[in-house]
Amino acid sequence: MKAQGIIKAASASVNVELGSLSPDIGQAIIQASQEVIDGKWDEQFVVDVYQAGAGTSQNMNANEVIARRATEIMDGAQQVHPNDHVNMSQSTNDTFPSALNIAAVESIQQKLIPALTNLQEELQKKSEQFMPVLKAGRTHLHDGVPIRLGQEFSGYAQTIQNMKQQIEEDLQGLYEIGLGGNAVGTDINLQPGYVPKVIQEVNNLTNLTFREPKDIFAFMQNMSEPLHCMLTLKELAVHLIKITSDLRLLSSGPRTGLAEITLPPVQPGSTVMPGKVNPAILEMTHMVCCQVIGYETTVSTAARASQLEINVMMPVIAHTFLHSIELMSNAINTLVQKCITGIQADEKVCKQWMNASLSLVTGLSPKLGYDMASQIGLTADEQDKTLKQVLEEKGMLTDEILQAIDPKGMV
Repeated sequence: MKAQGIIKAASASVNVELGSLSPDIGQAIIQASQEVIDGKWDEQFVVDVYQAGAGTSQNMNANEVIARRATEIMDGAQQVHPNDHVNMSQSTNDTFPSALNIAAVESIQQKLIPALTNLQEELQKKSEQFMPVLKAGRTHLHDGVPIRLGQEFSGYAQTIQNMKQQIEEDLQGLYEIGLGGNAVGTDINLQPGYVPKVIQEVNNLTNLTFREPKDIFAFMQNMSEPLHCMLTLKELAVHLIKITSDLRLLSSGPRTGLAEITLPPVQPGSTVMPGKVNPAILEMTHMVCCQVIGYETTVSTAARASQLEINVMMPVIAHTFLHSIELMSNAINTLVQKCITGIQADEKVCKQWMNASLSLVTGLSPKLGYDMASQIGLTADEQDKTLKQVLEEKGMLTDEILQAIDPKGMV
């Protein structure tokens, strides 16, 4: 609604400037539109997301609310018409996708990017905090060579940094808005000079830098930029699932799991097991990511509904895309505040698992060869002994061999 209000106000201002609309009606429309921008009449926008056409019902809802309010502002001195006045120089087909892009840019700039920045910075802080902590690495969920806990977290931090950069790149395409394309892109019923002026007015109202599309017909035929951004949100969701799943594994226990890190408790974890604490925030984030992955399928499927000059599934694309941005932003903020900042390492447990790892035998390969090192590792596993015990029994435990299996030399 806010973005539609911005477009209606910008259009009225330009129509007055070009002499297409009387100043008194134009000013009333601008005032009423500003009230829509401020959210004063949100309850008056009653059209369901699942509607006919490419958002015509939603656009007319906005036209009618603004026209009615503008008429009240003028004390009924003149009847403001929703089509002739409020919708002047516009069509649903150009304003609806433009409003979607305006709303998405504002939401990504104000919510999602700051949330990702906070997450990346907090993960980087944890990486630095945990860098001295040595632990067992794991591949295929089995023993792997040693790694620093801080190195694991540095991977998480860089992954989020990469995704933030990708979203910032995708954001640039959303700055194209096709105002003035009107019904099919041919600028029918427009005064000369309308397009650059109305886009500049939108920029004045938003303090952003929207621009004309490279090709107005491509803009109106396709939902390329929302689809592109939605694919990136899906990728972000996949990475967040990986990170939160890792943190669940690393904090599993406290007595029967890995228990290498501890999470801040936020709620009782069980209605039947007293004292149990679950990784609630990680699970919440995982669920949000599942929702966003499903939403990407919705947007991709709806984007296929572009026939000839327009897409007729824009309302569900707009709802799903904007909701995804909001969900992700809220989930990430909660993840940072109620989980990441409070994570602590259990160095004793990390050391215990690391020293028990059979993959320390990897350090013997350059000294003894792969086959001999493998035999030593299998013997230790079969006899439930440490590598040092097996090496000592074989008379092979020299200072050089001890150094070869020292975890500190492997990271």
